[in-house]
Amino acid sequence: MSKKSGAVPHHIAVVMDGNGRWATRRFLPRVAGHKQGVESLRRCVKACAERGVGVLTVFAFSSEVPRLLEDGVRLHFIGARDGLSERIAAGIAKAEAATAHNSRLVLNVCFNYGGRWDIANAAARLAQKGEPITEDSLNRALALAHVPDPDLFVRTGGEQRLSNFLLWQSAYSELFFSDRLWPDFDEAALDEAIAAYHGRERRFGKTSAQLASPEARTLHSAA
Repeated sequence: MSKKSGAVPHHIAVVMDGNGRWATRRFLPRVAGHKQGVESLRRCVKACAERGVGVLTVFAFSSEVPRLLEDGVRLHFIGARDGLSERIAAGIAKAEAATAHNSRLVLNVCFNYGGRWDIANAAARLAQKGEPITEDSLNRALALAHVPDPDLFVRTGGEQRLSNFLLWQSAYSELFFSDRLWPDFDEAALDEAIAAYHGRERRFGKTSAQLASPEARTLHSAA
């Protein structure tokens, strides 16, 4: 018997594409598209929390900490911090500290980040410590080691590629590509992505027959 995905993905990753095109189509400056994109991010954070999603990971940078505090969101900023100004670095540290005790939703905000950088950086740290480089050790050294891998990977804007985002972590994620530009990605669009996830058979590199074996069912029930 096929194993369908659970009702709600625990971890959703999003490539928020289309802010500039949204503004251009309305004869507005690009900054207007990015501003509307921040509103869409706020809306998505709230909707994910309401639907029971535990982790949301996005490409973005937002200083809307007071609003996120109200929503019970714990912030993690992911990416290379070398070269950041003292003001930005201090703002990141303050936002992470201010939300450290929140538990409704973990929001990973990826900036100055790339999947290849993440893997190379993890391998370099392991090599520096003299630790063997294995799948398990790399997994523990990656920037998102504090959360499980994404169950659902969403990209808006009509493009169908990962664009160097969470390359390692998305190895077995379910992919959903939306034609909507990010500023137009609302609660209904999120529900559409989650509904598509519902119908997927998550095999994690196995066949349907292997998933149906008694050994696999035992492993899934123990997870």
